[in-house]
Amino acid sequence: MTLEDLVRLRRARDRMDREYAEPLDVPALARGALMSPGHFSRSFRAAFGETPYTYLMTRRIERAKALLRRGDLSVTEVCFAVGCTSLGSFSSRFTELVGESPSAYRARGHDEGANIPACIAKAYTRPVRIREVKSAPPRLA
Repeated sequence: MTLEDLVRLRRARDRMDREYAEPLDVPALARGALMSPGHFSRSFRAAFGETPYTYLMTRRIERAKALLRRGDLSVTEVCFAVGCTSLGSFSSRFTELVGESPSAYRARGHDEGANIPACIAKAYTRPVRIREVKSAPPRLA
């Protein structure tokens, strides 16, 4: 992979970070990176350790968690606000990454993290696929 490829992949990732609520797909992201969709997906995974779709959904779920903690939007409103078009798919992915349904997450209290700086909270609360955590080897202290 060339330096130019890495720069284009980083731009695509930055675009996903900024435009997570927009209808983004691999072919559109690949065009922006001047790559074929297949090459883009393989290169993205090699560079960042996850597929473009997984990365984008993680960003969307991170934002959804923040909106649900606020408590002023319904789960359906949050689903569409973060760029998902199917409530069922959103709920399934949310549950897979967070370990509880969006409704359950929204209903429980979130006061315990109110005094934690946002940069720390973001790193600590980043969604992780449940099956990756279960299959990961134990970490050494």
